Amino acid sequence: MAEKPKLTQVFANSHYAASFEAESEDEVYDERKEALVKSMLGEIGEDPNREGLRRTPLRVAKAMDFLTSGYSMSAEEIIKKALFEEDVKEMVVVRDIEFYSMCEHHMLPFFGHAHVGYLPDGKVVGLSKIARVVDVFARRLQVQERLTSQVADALMEHLGAHGVAVVMEASHTCMMMRGVQKQRSSTVSSAMRGTFETDPRTRSEFMSFIKG
Repeated sequence: MAEKPKLTQVFANSHYAASFEAESEDEVYDERKEALVKSMLGEIGEDPNREGLRRTPLRVAKAMDFLTSGYSMSAEEIIKKALFEEDVKEMVVVRDIEFYSMCEHHMLPFFGHAHVGYLPDGKVVGLSKIARVVDVFARRLQVQERLTSQVADALMEHLGAHGVAVVMEASHTCMMMRGVQKQRSSTVSSAMRGTFETDPRTRSEFMSFIKG
């Protein structure tokens, strides 16, 4: 087997998407994954050796490593690298964080926006790190409810905040493309921790921010 490029590590460390195309005519990225994709193409009645599909197994193997790169990423490391001591007591909210994930039941995409708020307790975190924490858990096989809770729990634990709130709105292609085929439906999930859970006024203030 050819040595596997460190694609997942690149995504985990640099957080960008490189090309999924073959780097050379004879490149083998992941022999086992490519063989599985090639076999599946044959099972659905396609010719995996025709021109348009010949390098598809390689592209799919690379794409799957990217789409599941969250398994090799650490929310704790991301947060701890950008924590700053600040005497801030007011709510911090980051709205409309795009995310893309895959439903673990059908391995079809779901995607949407996350809204995250927290009440600092002597420390703040770099705003871009909040978006990265969302990706840590979105880039795994997921259900939206668990994804929302995982983001909230990670921020609550590693920020040491008074409270954390997460609301996610998503469209699920497993509902849009198959099954009930409802293209206009969306799913909203929330997770409230600390003060956001116990204080209705704090929760209401957060909800007013994300609706604005």
